[in-house]
Amino acid sequence: MTNFNEKQLQIIETAERLFAKKGFDGTSVRDIAEEAGINVGSKEKLMEAIFEVKIGRVQMRVEELLKDTSMSPIQKVNTLIEEHIDRVMKSQQFYRIMICEQVSNTNASIMEKVKKLKLRNIELIGELIKEGQKKGDFKKKIDVLLMQNTMIGTVWQVIISKEHYREFYNAESLSDEEYEALLKKKLSVHIKILFKTILTNEA
Repeated sequence: MTNFNEKQLQIIETAERLFAKKGFDGTSVRDIAEEAGINVGSKEKLMEAIFEVKIGRVQMRVEELLKDTSMSPIQKVNTLIEEHIDRVMKSQQFYRIMICEQVSNTNASIMEKVKKLKLRNIELIGELIKEGQKKGDFKKKIDVLLMQNTMIGTVWQVIISKEHYREFYNAESLSDEEYEALLKKKLSVHIKILFKTILTNEA
């Protein structure tokens, strides 16, 4: 991952906020420059930088877990699940950008960058799964891509539809923070059970 300086990170964070609010096409370079108080480059390069920072941090975290000898493979997977849910909850505007860009698919250079970053993440998670397979903890045949997308899709679908579920969960009296904590807990338990079923021979 590129090492961005403090000024660059300020620009990237400003661009992320405006892209999420106005959309990529609805945001001008002038908007970003005025908001950040700094001269900026092209929107395309800024969007690429946003993805590089966000997805790159996930790569670094998986690499850290691969080196960690104190945790079992399933503990590492559970840690990734918890951290993914927490990350999406905290960075919902970034994930809106990602979904919109992938659906519109109008910026080929950005999508190529995202593809490479995501494929690298899948490769690293695959290495973590292989570690569990070598230890006999995980099944031999695992479709890592589908497993990962099961988590990504489930978490995002719950988040974008969360207000529809308040009544279902009898959560009308909860504050937004309390309700998000409830959803995080439910998502974490649900996805851990799914992944345990996919990965291990335990019932």
